[in-house]
Amino acid sequence: MPVRILLLIASLSLPAALRAETPAGKTGFASKLTIYLAKGAPDACGPGCDRWIAIEGQIDQEAAPRIRRFLAGVKDTQRPIYFHSPGGNVDQSYAIGRLLRSRKAVARVGRTIVTACASGTQEDAACLKVKSTSGEVEAELTTYHAMCNSACGFLLIGATSREVAPDAAVAVHNSRLTLLFHGNPPPQVVAEARRRRIASGERDRTAFIAAMGISRELDDLIRTVKFENLHVLTRPELYRFGIDTRPLAETRWKLEKEARPFVRKVAVLKQENGTSFRMMEWRLSCENRTRVPLTFAGEIDETAAGKSTILMTADAEAGKEAGGSPVRSGKYEVWRGSTDSGTVKAMLASRVLHVRETTTLQDDKTDTTKFDIDLTGLAAAWTQLKSSCALSTLNPISPWPATLPNVGTTPPAVPAP
Repeated sequence: MPVRILLLIASLSLPAALRAETPAGKTGFASKLTIYLAKGAPDACGPGCDRWIAIEGQIDQEAAPRIRRFLAGVKDTQRPIYFHSPGGNVDQSYAIGRLLRSRKAVARVGRTIVTACASGTQEDAACLKVKSTSGEVEAELTTYHAMCNSACGFLLIGATSREVAPDAAVAVHNSRLTLLFHGNPPPQVVAEARRRRIASGERDRTAFIAAMGISRELDDLIRTVKFENLHVLTRPELYRFGIDTRPLAETRWKLEKEARPFVRKVAVLKQENGTSFRMMEWRLSCENRTRVPLTFAGEIDETAAGKSTILMTADAEAGKEAGGSPVRSGKYEVWRGSTDSGTVKAMLASRVLHVRETTTLQDDKTDTTKFDIDLTGLAAAWTQLKSSCALSTLNPISPWPATLPNVGTTPPAVPAP
């Protein structure tokens, strides 16, 4: 009896408590994978980068040839590609992933916010028409709550260079198999066809992950996660599997329009004594006369004893330092201080902030960690902050560190495609 297997679909919902919710709608994503060129403000996609390629929406059954035709007309193979997708067709994702590998593509997880779509949503018919026009569209870029889930992960690992910001998510689970039969075959035929196709799908996934140079641990993990569930990859997993091997990953400086606004940056830093990562955050708040409040918070290293000291210096003015000894606040250590306007000007004129943290060890010796935090984009965020501060002088200060534990966790729920 003829048996026709239609398709293998991997799709995903991003639920609360990592459980699949009712797969009713497809809110927040276009039903077809969309690709377009975007242009933003200076340094919008990194130092010296203001142009990128956006790939977003559900991975449909005809996505690969459409992406191939589009990229054939883009000669700059190193223009970064930003993904924001809940997943979709697995076979198409493998084809796109191999295409990106052949281009030695640079891939990141991020949401493109098209300026012309401000009056509606980013996936309504009018906005999709804007994105489908030839040429570049004006847009902003954010990694906050961006996702590359399920089959989208195969697009990401296809790229040669891969970056996942601390406030973005990559999630995996096993595939769902959909079979379409002609006629009314007996149950044993259906069961055998399903068994063979599932085995074939697992072999294909294993081969693809290996071909992309990613650890087999990723494939082993995917096998353990049911389609109805979801596993968001942790920073150590991203690093250990070979997906994002940066020892330091950062967000861009971002204006937070709280009751008392502030700009902040979040970073995760690999610890020298293992594969664990430490979450940290910096905040600049509204000026108080001639002083600017500056705050640092970082996860506490439970292996360290005694007090630690943090000092920060902008590379444009090495003679001025800010910092001191943080105090414990739950699982974080927090330093609150202020700096003068001259130091802030030096930060705005600098590319990096030099950070030096010294911790006292049990044997009275000291351990010093040094690293640099990117200041790209701070000037633009600072201008936005000053405008917001003028409207918020009488508002109370938001609690600290109320939002830090939630940074980089699961984005809001998105129904499965």
